[in-house]
Amino acid sequence: MISSLNQFGPTGAQSPMPQIRIEDLKKQFGTLEVLHGISLDVHRGEVVAIIGASGSGKSTLLRCLNHLEIPTGGRIYFEGRLIDKQYDLAELRAEIGMVFQHFNLFPHRTALGNVIEGPIIVRKMERVQAAEVGRQLLARVGLKGKEDTYPSQLSGGQKQRVAIARALAMNPKVVLFDEVTSALDPELIGEVLAVMRDLAHQGLTMLVVTHEMGFAQEAAHRVVFIDQGKIVEQGKPEQIFRTPSYQRTRVFLKAVIDKVIMQE
Repeated sequence: MISSLNQFGPTGAQSPMPQIRIEDLKKQFGTLEVLHGISLDVHRGEVVAIIGASGSGKSTLLRCLNHLEIPTGGRIYFEGRLIDKQYDLAELRAEIGMVFQHFNLFPHRTALGNVIEGPIIVRKMERVQAAEVGRQLLARVGLKGKEDTYPSQLSGGQKQRVAIARALAMNPKVVLFDEVTSALDPELIGEVLAVMRDLAHQGLTMLVVTHEMGFAQEAAHRVVFIDQGKIVEQGKPEQIFRTPSYQRTRVFLKAVIDKVIMQE
């Protein structure tokens, strides 16, 4: 199903052209400027963890990538093509899938119904084929036997896994994960992160906004720290977490670690 398998790995060579190129991206809401000139390349098969304090612009960055938010300035290229007014947004969102913090499942549709909606409507897939793909994806995220279950009958972790299966059903080239565990009870976080780790190991291009530092250290090829709408620093997980270059990064990571210790 996934079209970008194993073309980039922790020690693999990057392709010369980035799959996503962001140049001087700006986003303003009224008088509030949220993104202050973000520039970032993401290569095929790369897992990029985006970390930072709440309100730093991380989610806005993701939403600009598939034009759920229209950038105020700058340019975004997807596989060498500029995303502009001529770009078919339905096509873009099929190629760059997104998993949201609050699931956004259709409450009146079963788990399988939620998964197959996009392939049928956007990809014009036959219902029988879509249902077969949907069953395979639900099994892949550990929900075999839940095909006919409605969202109200599922736990938060199960709902989020349905949402991941729904994104994968479009056969996207990139998937954006926007703090997908932050609305979950602590005991449910692990099951969602396990699915995401599996996808990362299979080579899916992923941009992951997360507060789960363990996931960022284990699964990401690169960590990007954003503060007040700007990239402060980026690098391999071991560099960012062990020897960050900037004081602002050190202060943020210490606050995160202290919070975890207090919760324990």
